[in-house]
Amino acid sequence: MKIDSGGSARAAPRRRLLRALAAAALALAAGGAAAAESAAPLRVVVISDLNESYGSTRYADTVLQAVRRIEAIRPALVISTGDMVAGQRLAPPLTRPELEAMWAAFHRAVSDPLARAGLPLAVTPGNHDAAAGTRFRLEREVFRAQWLPRKPALDFVDAAGYPFHYAFAVGPVLFVSLDATAVGHLPEREKRWLADLLERHGDRYKFRVVYGHLPLWPFAEGRATEYLGDTELERLLQRHRVDLVLSGHHHAYYPGAKDGVRYVSQACLGAAPRPLLGSDRRAEHAITVLEFPVDGPPSVEAYRAPHYTEKIDRHTLPERIVSPRATLLRDDLAAKAGAAARP
Repeated sequence: MKIDSGGSARAAPRRRLLRALAAAALALAAGGAAAAESAAPLRVVVISDLNESYGSTRYADTVLQAVRRIEAIRPALVISTGDMVAGQRLAPPLTRPELEAMWAAFHRAVSDPLARAGLPLAVTPGNHDAAAGTRFRLEREVFRAQWLPRKPALDFVDAAGYPFHYAFAVGPVLFVSLDATAVGHLPEREKRWLADLLERHGDRYKFRVVYGHLPLWPFAEGRATEYLGDTELERLLQRHRVDLVLSGHHHAYYPGAKDGVRYVSQACLGAAPRPLLGSDRRAEHAITVLEFPVDGPPSVEAYRAPHYTEKIDRHTLPERIVSPRATLLRDDLAAKAGAAARP
């Protein structure tokens, strides 16, 4: 049989052309996937108030199921706004072995599963974790000892005060933790630190999020006097265009707004959900999901237990939360009012 070597030679340019076209198609597909990924919003899950009664090492199914749901969501970050363990018992005070046993239980239930899933967890102290004041010095020592070796692999902007107050960035968002465990004004030195941090770094990021345990303003029945009420801190947040202020402690979800700042109270995952101020209906267990888009404001939604797949409809929440110190308008209504006020 006679072989036509010339035909083979003539086919070579065609094969090279086909390979080039295939490579171009793959590159285009990869570029499109990368563009889609970069256009996807940054997703963050917030959890809060996971503890049970004083000294307890038990975590309810509402906590365990929330962790499983977070693993399925696979956010870029998980934030805890405090009360991870059940400390702050005064009579008798908790011992170091009791405190360490509570933290070991929390790590088994929450920290370790999230770490195995590759999900960074950023914490801030609650009053039951590491309350301010000399009576709880041991609890603060244990809190520091527990979290220093668990410092998440994040892009820290200021880590000198970790794990109490610190700042880090994820993509276009600057996150700032406050050591807010005591009722009343934030300590002056912490406000100076926050002001300096936001002055130096705030404008480098599209979004700014501040989180701590106690809220600036009250949200829930039974906790109407347990808040910061710090007008100097409020002005600082406004001046530096903080987008979201996240808090725990009041055991009820509410996405409110006041004078251009959105204040989001987290539902609890542990014991004692509370009614919102002015309501007699106990709040639901829930997680909060934040999304930071390429364009537009951050999205805030809560998802109720037991499976954390069903969204809490904003329209089922009060239009406003009214207390003697502040009125918080539900954030969707505040956005409409702001849009209507713009020329």
